[in-house]
Amino acid sequence: MYKVFINNKPLILTDSIEKETDFKIFLLETADIQKIIKGFYQDKYTKAILYHPDESQLYKKFKEKITVNKAAGGLVFNDEGKMLFIHRNGKWDLPKGGIEKNEELQETAIREVEEETGVSGLEIEHKLKKTYHVFKRNGEFRLKITHWYLMKTNYNGVLQPQTEEGIDKAVWLDKEQTEIALRNSYENIKSIFDDEDLL
Repeated sequence: MYKVFINNKPLILTDSIEKETDFKIFLLETADIQKIIKGFYQDKYTKAILYHPDESQLYKKFKEKITVNKAAGGLVFNDEGKMLFIHRNGKWDLPKGGIEKNEELQETAIREVEEETGVSGLEIEHKLKKTYHVFKRNGEFRLKITHWYLMKTNYNGVLQPQTEEGIDKAVWLDKEQTEIALRNSYENIKSIFDDEDLL
């Protein structure tokens, strides 16, 4: 099963369907992905299922129907156990960005955290989950797959939000502040915390 967020609402890729469901159901083989995505943005669907009987084919078939962009980012802890957040477009988010040519995922994650927040001395502890969400570029809906890494740093300098990327704040938040920030965040970001039991 995969959960793709479209306009902050879930599209579930699955090989099983419950008899009773309030999800709109589409067959992956024949589905018009761009049309389904538009339906989410037009509030026709608040959640939907994309069904294919072969779980091993779900992801592959979906990616054949939509342009994919890969990104990487970090959930960063400092020595005080606080977490690094950015604020952009009125929402709290984690630093991330697109992969550059010949760049490894871990290199992208570290570079993007440094560029978007000014934090240095980053060390990757381990890989977290991948998240999936749809965005629009040049009039086309695309799937963004973000690879997340848990990082640590002893950096205690000034945070420098990358304003040219629309980031107006970069801050360290304790657990209580993080819980409040997540109320005004994206569902794919919330899912990282839910799955990793970080709070």
